[in-house]
Amino acid sequence: GNPIASAAGLATLDTYKEEGLLTRGAELAPYWEEALHSLKDARHVIDIRNIGLVGAIELEPRAGEPTKRAFSAFVNCFEKGVLIRTTGDIIALSPPLIVEKGHIDEIVDCIRTVLAETD
Repeated sequence: GNPIASAAGLATLDTYKEEGLLTRGAELAPYWEEALHSLKDARHVIDIRNIGLVGAIELEPRAGEPTKRAFSAFVNCFEKGVLIRTTGDIIALSPPLIVEKGHIDEIVDCIRTVLAETD
């Protein structure tokens, strides 16, 4: 491979180790899971799943307009300062390993508000 890319990769791994980011992510995973699954009764939610700090919220599709509901949630979250990803009618979430509990609360509160406002 490319020596510069290899050096960058090794430096990244060193940073993960020095800052304890993988341990931090593992420690925050239960908090993330509880917060994320608190949305299970939110409007339009079919399913919520996660592993570690990766999560997905499956939304019921709009009749005749698949993917539109999740895209509307994407736009509304973006306007409120929270960036989410969508794939079809699924909101995909993967916060950075430097995330804090307050950030998790903001993300989940924003999604809860947006889902309540989304038709």
